[in-house]
Amino acid sequence: MRRKLKFNRASPKPEKKLFKQQIKVAETTDRIIQNLKSRVEEMEDLEAIRQLKVAYCDACDDDHNGEVVSSLFSKSGTWQQIGATSHADSRKHVGRKEIAAFMYGLRDAGFIVCSSHVVTNPVLKISGNSASGDWKFLMLYTHKDGSRHKIIGRYQDIYVKVKGQWYFESLTAIVEDNNIYLTGNKNE
Repeated sequence: MRRKLKFNRASPKPEKKLFKQQIKVAETTDRIIQNLKSRVEEMEDLEAIRQLKVAYCDACDDDHNGEVVSSLFSKSGTWQQIGATSHADSRKHVGRKEIAAFMYGLRDAGFIVCSSHVVTNPVLKISGNSASGDWKFLMLYTHKDGSRHKIIGRYQDIYVKVKGQWYFESLTAIVEDNNIYLTGNKNE
């Protein structure tokens, strides 16, 4: 025997109540999915920025490959080093052409036989299609006279996302220490 449902006229019909619950579940699910999409996109952006920095360091360690380094910057991007730069050029280099020329100038000077850029402790902040990054860095290089040099400092970067790709908008190398750590003299 089928049981008849009795309704209190003051309470909504079960179908209406179920429909309202389904709407709430769908809205909550949509919010959760949007939140997850946003979080995944942020993680992908953070990783893309880390890979951008890796590509920069690799290009610098590839005998300061100006073409590759400059391709990592936006068209109007800037590169500058400040601080304890010794005899280095501390002018702001604007645009890919100037950045490439500066990097090739380091190569052409011929005093760096080989180098290694190490970056650590990134603090990255993303806001839509722009981001900022602070990094610690250590650059070791061998001078043509055989001496070994160290440069210790920080990078302060601004990034921009153009057509889904991250670029440096500005990169500032703040040099805190720039000295020889070993001479080329084997008797010392």
